[in-house]
Amino acid sequence: MWNPFRSAAPTVHVAPLLSADCAPDLAALHATGFARPWETHEFEQMLCERSHIAHGLMRGRDLAGFVLSRIVVDEAEILTVVLGPAARGAGLSRTLLATHLRALADAGARAVHLEVDDGNAAALALYRRLGFTETGRRAGYYPRPDGTRAAALTMRATLV
Repeated sequence: MWNPFRSAAPTVHVAPLLSADCAPDLAALHATGFARPWETHEFEQMLCERSHIAHGLMRGRDLAGFVLSRIVVDEAEILTVVLGPAARGAGLSRTLLATHLRALADAGARAVHLEVDDGNAAALALYRRLGFTETGRRAGYYPRPDGTRAAALTMRATLV
């Protein structure tokens, strides 16, 4: 039954992040997903460089996740991807990454690289579904909250 007093769920969409003004929000969101989060000034610097491309997963006007990449000539590297706790597990990262990969291809990238914690099964499954294949391994690369270190898998996908 229709209820005019019930508010509709905010729409989810992906939008380019074009200003360094969002750097504090990116830093806060990044801190929810990483043992060593990046600082606001790091995001400000990257967002001001033409070689960086970022997209946000928006729930209404709220930032629910983002992806940030760097392009050099015809190759891109995904530097970080994070979804806030409320957005995780809902399949939204696929929408975010698919949109971002299309933008990278439109910007001239023909290949994209990334690295991921080898214990992040959800991210590995997503990357493989998007066409990424493993190219290498970096032992002891990521710090964990408990002080141990996790290996990073390096992956690559061809963009068409």
